[in-house]
Amino acid sequence: MVELKTDASIDAMYEAGQVVGRALTAVRRAAEVGVSLLELDEIAHGVLREAGAGSPFLGYRPSFAPTPFPAVICASVNDAIVHGIPTKYRLRDGDLVSIDCGAELNGWVGDSAISFVVGEARAADRRLVEAAERALAAGIEAAVVGNRIGDIAHAIGSVCRAAGYGIPDGFGGHGVGRRMHEDPGVPNEGRPGRGMPLRHGMVLAIEPMLIGGGTDGYHAAPDGWTLRTNDGSRAAHTEHTVAITKTGPRILTARQESHVG
Repeated sequence: MVELKTDASIDAMYEAGQVVGRALTAVRRAAEVGVSLLELDEIAHGVLREAGAGSPFLGYRPSFAPTPFPAVICASVNDAIVHGIPTKYRLRDGDLVSIDCGAELNGWVGDSAISFVVGEARAADRRLVEAAERALAAGIEAAVVGNRIGDIAHAIGSVCRAAGYGIPDGFGGHGVGRRMHEDPGVPNEGRPGRGMPLRHGMVLAIEPMLIGGGTDGYHAAPDGWTLRTNDGSRAAHTEHTVAITKTGPRILTARQESHVG
């Protein structure tokens, strides 16, 4: 069942989204060669605590997970697509990092993700991250009243496929509100004009996931959480929480340093 949010509820979700934005900005600034993923998690946790916000990630355990998630961010490096658990691993020059973060504030959730390269970026990694940002922007542009879920999916998938990248099947965006994962699901590939109509008050987490090698295969790592590319190629993940409104899409997790990602 899809819950339509009131304008006041969307404003409250914006406040949660801004906490997420500040956490991701702080993590991005701190992500230098030699910094551990656990240190980045603590930085994000500090931003949440300062705002009086909780983490919808910490302790989360969906049906597929063998254990509750132990952190407030997902930190996915190089061939990890999503759901990477922060560890003592220290960032190296050229690492491609995807950070996913959520915040719960006054009963509402915000959810967002960024991808970036630490230190000197390879040209192929820059292209991959830029494509992920373009796919996110295209998905958001399609998130308007009168369109359908399939229009968002088609917009994202078209960018990914045109750039030659793979898309992990079965993982994509979702509704968000009082809980981190609500209806409807938002695939990263699909047919335009299909699926649920978009209405004022729907709030969606739109999140492209791209596999650099061009194939779609992935597998779960031994930790039961991290999804890795089958071909060992690098991956990128971007996400925003977006409200569907009569005046157009409203990005609730927008950050001052970046318009997408």
